[in-house]
Amino acid sequence: MNANGTISEILQLKGNKVWAISPEATVFDAIEMMAEKNVGALLVTANERLIGIISERDYTRKVALKGKASKQTAVKEILSGHVVHVTPAHTVEECLRLMTEHRIRHLPVLEGDHTLGVISIGDLVNWIISAQNSTIQQLQTYITGLPG
Repeated sequence: MNANGTISEILQLKGNKVWAISPEATVFDAIEMMAEKNVGALLVTANERLIGIISERDYTRKVALKGKASKQTAVKEILSGHVVHVTPAHTVEECLRLMTEHRIRHLPVLEGDHTLGVISIGDLVNWIISAQNSTIQQLQTYITGLPG
């Protein structure tokens, strides 16, 4: 396992399930879905096209702190419309750099207009930890001459 694998490799390992919501849905519905699916963000789609992303951070900063009602606020009112995204060919390192630069925790994976999946900062960290463990095992096997 290469520490700087591609996003394609990560999606093969974790799967490509995408949770999405309509821009017309309420923020309450979005938060409820995030809790149900145990995710921190949802893609916002209209006519099967990605138009934004809504995260727990959007809820806390744009609804809770502003005293808005989540059952009366539409997702389209608070979504992040400028969506930073990647392709399956991007590397783990490139994605970490993008996430750090843009202060985001989720990256949709697109091929053209087609959404292939979503990766989180946790997915990237787990990949790196697994790659490091694999390298450590290989080095221990090499040094000791014993089969791993």
